[in-house]
Order: sequence, then structure tokens, then C-alpha cells
Amino acid sequence: MEETKKALSFKEQKAALSFIFKYTKPQLPLFLTALVSGLLFSILAVITPFIIKDFMDNYLASGNTTMRVIYYYALLYMGLTVLRALVNFFMFFLFSQASMRTVGHVRHALYSKIHTLGMRYFDQKPTGWLISRITNDTDLFQFWVAFLNAINGIFFIISALIALFQLDARVASFILLFLPLIFLAIYLYQHFSSKIYSQMRAKLSELNTKLNENISGMRIIQQFRQEKRLSEEFEKTNNEYLELRKGVVRVNAFLLYSFVNLLLSLAVILALSLFGIQSRNQVVAGGVIYAFVSSLQMFFNPIGQTMDFLSVFTDGIVAADRIKGIMAENEYAPAQNPDAKEVITQGKIEFRNVSFSYDGENDVLKDISFVLNPGETLAFVGHTGSGKSSIINVFMRFYEFERGQILIDGKDIRDFPIAELRAKVGLVLQDAFLFVGDINSNIRMMNQEITNEEIIEAAKFTQAHHFISQLEGEYQAEVIEHGASYSSGQRQLLNFARTIVTDPKILVLDEATANIDTETETLIQEGLSNMRKGRTTIAIAHRLSTIKDAHQIIVLDKGQIVESGNHEELIAKDGYYAELYRLQTEKV
Repeated sequence: MEETKKALSFKEQKAALSFIFKYTKPQLPLFLTALVSGLLFSILAVITPFIIKDFMDNYLASGNTTMRVIYYYALLYMGLTVLRALVNFFMFFLFSQASMRTVGHVRHALYSKIHTLGMRYFDQKPTGWLISRITNDTDLFQFWVAFLNAINGIFFIISALIALFQLDARVASFILLFLPLIFLAIYLYQHFSSKIYSQMRAKLSELNTKLNENISGMRIIQQFRQEKRLSEEFEKTNNEYLELRKGVVRVNAFLLYSFVNLLLSLAVILALSLFGIQSRNQVVAGGVIYAFVSSLQMFFNPIGQTMDFLSVFTDGIVAADRIKGIMAENEYAPAQNPDAKEVITQGKIEFRNVSFSYDGENDVLKDISFVLNPGETLAFVGHTGSGKSSIINVFMRFYEFERGQILIDGKDIRDFPIAELRAKVGLVLQDAFLFVGDINSNIRMMNQEITNEEIIEAAKFTQAHHFISQLEGEYQAEVIEHGASYSSGQRQLLNFARTIVTDPKILVLDEATANIDTETETLIQEGLSNMRKGRTTIAIAHRLSTIKDAHQIIVLDKGQIVESGNHEELIAKDGYYAELYRLQTEKV
């Protein structure tokens, strides 16, 4: 898996920012109100030292301070402090609301995008990698907090700079000499931290991928006693991630507060020295010195805070760049024609010289042609890798085929809306996937138009009702993750019921009985026979005994049709199919 290992260029960072900012549009009023509050907060913060300055120079220095004056300045200072606190509260509250809503918008957009991508994309991306994108990379709340602090920091710096020049323009001019050093520190930090955060995000994806793989394959890991090896591999990756984290700490420790505090100390020394030189020729008011040093702190502190949050900001930009990569992905699911509006009525299927390749170079299907009439059953047999499942993949529109034509009822498959295909074509896979919930919801699949009576009828039709009725709670019985508490045969029976409850016109069985024990297989043969009645059926057969009654049997080898006919005809030919059949019957 290729990951970003280098620092993002300025152009890439700008593009990532532009990408993420477009998701702020619905929350723009909240963001702008929060920023205006931030501007007001910085102005109030800069004004506060001037109140103390005025009190010191006009009253304390002259010695004519009265209690009335003291109360006046105390109330004025307290009023400004309370007002600042209120403005600060509303600023963070509004910005947090806007940020969380924006994060939700980004996560929803990415999740929706994932569902538009074709199966080819998921073949190339590990599950843990995708989970890391949808969970970790979209968690950009701290990014927006950092952005707010950066904007506030700019407000503070500008306000403080204006205050410094108001107090003493000559001394303030010398303070500007520190700006090149500040900009250099920001540039170096952005350069080094961007590279480290890119590597850190990549390593975090690797950790998530390993976790997902190890948890999913825990039975195999324990069966083959791979715990120690995998634990060592995980520890190695985890330590690499830890070292990258340490790298962030080192960069932060050197270029953030330590460096900025050093600059602040030097600036205060310089300012006091210049005021000391001035005092030889003229009196320098103590209030001016107090206000100048306070304004210096307001000038430098936001720089340190902004650079501190720059680490989070940089992390957010890296994450945004990774999200942007997925949102720009064009490996879409095969598209139907724009004016697709055909309806499946009969269920006749025809392949005309269809060829298909997963990688665009090596064909796994080569010039496949057949006709399947309505209500008939066609079975595909062949060794692993012969192309059986690939035929299902292109027919179900999971992948786009390169050459040839697929017809349903004499019309191009691309002329049918994808919703029509999904509604009229029922697919039963070898591995039955069950969702967390109950039996009822797994058969209904959230389709509220399906009644409980129809669910029970479908379960009876596919022979699933027998075991469901013996469960505690029956159709409300709990289903845990992947349906792990049920046998493979029971899961497949539920899969049959889920498919048949929609009353599909075309039935596709992809080795539907491969993982079912002999006793259960005997039980469901009647259910399968019922399912095929009146439906056009395409079946991939693992056990040839299950498709002896098929109207057509097509034998595939290396993506090509090598034999076709019904069971008796193929046995009579004494070819490829007959050999496969003899091998299976001899084993029995």
C-alpha cells in the first residue's frame, strides 16, 4: 500500500485546505460569527493594559488618587474582564458547534463516497486502511480548534503591534527585527512536522490494518499458534509509530514554546534597554513601560500558541489530503446508461462474446457466449480460477466488462436502472454475511415494506423456519457480529430467506451450498428447488450433484467455455465434466 512518506508541498497543503474548507459552507454563519467574536476578544485584551497605564501615569504617579478613582478603574477593569470572558465563551461555543457539524459533514461525505466506488477499489485497499480514513482522518475537530487559535493569534498579533506603535513607535520598530526569526521558525516547523505527520498517519493506517486482519483471523492465528509472531510484528509497527510520535515531541520542544519564549525574553530585554537609554534624556512613564511589556507578551504569546496548534493544524492538513485522495478516486462502480429505464419482465439472459479483465491486461473471461431462457437453470462448473465467479461479478454489475454484450430480455444490461437490477436479481453468495440485530431485521434488510408474514413465509419456503422456531425469541432472536452464534448452514438458510423474500425474477447462486454440511444440504435442496421454480437461475456449483437437473451446464477452464450441455449429455461426452463428476462420486 503506497502511503505519503514525504512532506506535503505548499501547493499540496493549499489544495488540502481548499478541499476541506468547501465543507464549511453550511456552517459559514457560525464560523464568521465566531471569528468576529475572536476579533472583539483580541481588541478587548489589548485595551486592558491601557486602562492600567492610564491609572498609573495620570493618578498613581501624581499622588492624587482618590477612592472614587480607584473604584472607577477597578470596575472598568473588572467589566472589561467579564466582557472578555463572555466573548471568549461565545467564540469557542459557536466555533465548536460549527466544527463538529463540519466534521460530521466530512465523515458523511466520505462514507457516501465509499459506497459509490466499485469492487475493484475494495480489492486494492485493506479494510483497516479504509477504517482509518473514515474514523481517524475525518476526526478534524482539533484541526478547526487550531484554525481558530491561528486566526485569533493573527488578531492578537496585529492588535498588539498597533498598541506597541501607539505607545512608542521607535522602540516598536526594533521589535520588528524579530519577525524574520519568527517566520523562519514557522517555516522550519511546518516543513519538518508535515513530513513526520505524513509518516505517522501512514503508520497509524498500518496499525489499523494489522488490528483488523488479526482480529478477523483470530481463529486461524490461534489454530496455527501464530500469536507470538504476530505480536512481535505488531510491536515492531507500534514502536515505529511511537518513534514518530517522539519525533513530533522533539520538533515541538525545540521550535515551539522554548524558541518563542527565548524571543520574548530577548524582546523584553531590548525594549527595557531602549527605554533605559531614553530615560537619560527624558522621563519615561512607568505606565508606558508596563503597557509596552504587556503588549509584547500579547504579541509573542499568540505566536507560541499558534505554533503549538500548528502541529494539530499540520496533522489536520495531512488528514485532509488523504481524505481528498479518496474523494478524488474515480474507480466508480459500473455506471448504467443515463437514460436507463428498462424493466425486467421475462428474465431471459444472454452473453455475447463477453471478455473481462481485473487488471486491464490479463483476461479472466474470454469470449463467453450463452443464452439462458426464462425459468431455466444454468450451472457453471470448473476448477478454482476458471472464471465462474467473474461471470457473476460482471452480470451483477460489480465490475465493468471490457468487450462483448450482456442482454436481459433482449436489452443491454446497461439500459436497466441499477435499482431495477438489484430488485429483480437475487444473489446468494457462498459466505452468508449477517448484520448485528435480530433474525427479522436480517431477512427484511431494513425494507419496512416487507411484512412479518412475508418473512415467515420466505423462511418456510427456504426451510429456515424449522431452526428459527426453535430459537429463544424466534424471529426476534439476537444476531451478533457476523452471525457467529449460528452455524454456517443456518446462516446460509437465512441468506436464502433474505433473497427470496424480495421475490426476484432472476436468481444467482454463487456456490451457495459449499459451506453447508451434508445433513443441512439435504434439508435445503427442497428449498433451493422451490426457489428456482419460475425463476431464471444462474448457479455456480461446487458439488456437481446439486446441479444434475440444470437445463444447461457450462464447463469453464482458464476463462473459456470448454464444454456445454445438460448432465446426461456431458456424461456421454466423457470429457472434462465427466472426469470432474467421477472424481467427486469416487470420493463419496
